[in-house]
Amino acid sequence: MTRSLLLLLAFLLQISAAELPVRRVVLYKHGVGYFERSGELRPGEAARLDFKASEMDDMLKSLTISDTTGNKISGVRYDSSEPLSRKLSEFPFNIGDHKPLSVFLDSLKGARVELRFGPETVAGAIVGARLSPATETQPERQQITLLLDTGVLRTLDLSGASELRLQDAELQQQLREYLAALTGARSREKRSVYIDSSDSQVRKLIAGYIIPVPVWKSSYRLSFASSGEPLLEGWAIVDNVTGDDWSKVQLSLVSGRPISFISHLYEPRYVTRPVAELPEDKAQAPALHEGGVGVVGGVAGGAIGGVIGGIVSSQPAARQKALRDGTRFGAMAAPAPEEAMVARSEIASSVTGIEGRELGELFEYGFATPVTVRKGESAMLPFLQQRITARKLLIYADSSSVHPSNAVELTNNTGKTLDGGPVTVFDAGAYGGEALMETLKSSDKRLVSYGVDLGTRITTKLDSGRDDLREVHFRRGVLTARHAIRETRTYTVRNVEQKAKALIVEHPIRPNYKLIDAKPAETTTSAYRFEVKLAPGATEKFPVVEERILENVFAVTNLTPDVLASFLQNKELPAATRKSLEQLASLKRQVADADRAINDAQMESSDLNRDQERLRQNINSLRMVTGQQEQVQTYARQLAANESQIASLRDRIGELRKKKATLESELNSLIETMEF
Repeated sequence: MTRSLLLLLAFLLQISAAELPVRRVVLYKHGVGYFERSGELRPGEAARLDFKASEMDDMLKSLTISDTTGNKISGVRYDSSEPLSRKLSEFPFNIGDHKPLSVFLDSLKGARVELRFGPETVAGAIVGARLSPATETQPERQQITLLLDTGVLRTLDLSGASELRLQDAELQQQLREYLAALTGARSREKRSVYIDSSDSQVRKLIAGYIIPVPVWKSSYRLSFASSGEPLLEGWAIVDNVTGDDWSKVQLSLVSGRPISFISHLYEPRYVTRPVAELPEDKAQAPALHEGGVGVVGGVAGGAIGGVIGGIVSSQPAARQKALRDGTRFGAMAAPAPEEAMVARSEIASSVTGIEGRELGELFEYGFATPVTVRKGESAMLPFLQQRITARKLLIYADSSSVHPSNAVELTNNTGKTLDGGPVTVFDAGAYGGEALMETLKSSDKRLVSYGVDLGTRITTKLDSGRDDLREVHFRRGVLTARHAIRETRTYTVRNVEQKAKALIVEHPIRPNYKLIDAKPAETTTSAYRFEVKLAPGATEKFPVVEERILENVFAVTNLTPDVLASFLQNKELPAATRKSLEQLASLKRQVADADRAINDAQMESSDLNRDQERLRQNINSLRMVTGQQEQVQTYARQLAANESQIASLRDRIGELRKKKATLESELNSLIETMEF
């Protein structure tokens, strides 16, 4: 009896699963954490790791396993998670949301049920069930029709039944499993992962993985003393929501955001496959043969045959080759795990037990002293306490305000990366304000503002300057002129306090504008930063001059001589350019003068023609009147004089048109050949 009990205990120990406690935790800023568990395994024992269902995808993507005796891992098992819709599709019924009982029972046609109506019990096979709609005299009712053992069909009202039992034991079990599947889908129970081993000796197993966790947060306290550099204290806020205690773990915090994503590996995937059938697999339909009506020249009739040409797969060539070769297509090959922590040059911290080191593009704060954070708790841990180079100043970046902000220019000489977070400023032991700081790399510099300086007032004024012609280019009849427009924004700063101040003015960078003369102390992606020294009680004016070049393109044929003359007024034009423009303007002016003379002659000729028409009408009117012969002769002489003038004007217009054509030809030739 004792021997049997010992054998049973030994067997139970062999099949038991060992839990590996958390030994190391590394928290990142992008929503995941690296966890390392380790422990001893006895011969034949399996290690068990528990996870939430939402953590399984990341665990399967990142799990790495190592031990001290060599690679003796025989496999990893875990609780599968078949899609709920696929599980439920295997059952012969469906319990839909908000569906009445009659719909469920109607799907079980033929099943035997037993209903109790008070002292009466009715049993039979389900013929059907339905929901009777409400009428003016009766409410909505659920009814079921049963085939009783006596052969009688009986319709019953389900609302009057106190009990309903399925008599088929297998159907009862299926209903239990259906409901269990629904319950399991809503369950938050942990999923277990088992690491099997075939080793015959005790060994130490180390398992590492990443799972989703809250990001760790940082906050700072910047304390100014009466003298010396201020003290910067950094605190890390971590949250343990994993469901396991972190008992004396090696904790590290990493600043940086490596790429991370979710890949659905936990839920089984199914592929819809095409249906292919051979013709002989189908049942042969009966054939109807018609009667013969005669025989002509031999055997009558014909054979009906089938030819199977083959089944063409729609799978890609690579998949077909894999299937022919018997290999597994599309298997995911996990990349070899890299070391999560690579030791680099370590930098000592003034906070006891904190080490900072570079991790490639990231930076790690490591706590040398083990840390304990119970499940469901959060902790606030100091990771930095060092002097830092800082300079107090004012910054004016909001043009809608008349006051600048109190700010600090931080130069990160701590040798560490300062993770982004809120900064609370204390000045001479008193609360000074709060600021937000982005992640600050070692040796980098950053401005942070924490309050409003009511002792300084700033106003701005914008003046638009003159429009100067800077360049003129001509080619193939196109004139390109570049103009420069200057704008001056003047910042008037008044320091009402009796102490000197340093002010940083942030002037926005505008596209296509260039600074003139002034040189900024610093430039950001969106602004110039100018530093202005303010004397006690003084008023300073700081102008910022900018210039914008505008380019205008003209077709010379559309330009008037006056427009060309406006270009010639610029005294800074080169002599060759000026000479070419003067020649062009002169020809354009001559063409314009000829055109004007033609218009004047045509107008004069039109006036004479109208006068002639008037004279002819007068002559016709007076010719039949007695005693008006002398006036008729006068009109005739005027008509002859007009004819002579019209002829002269016609000759002049012809000459002017010839002259204009000659000038235009000369102008066009000049336009084609001129270039500057």
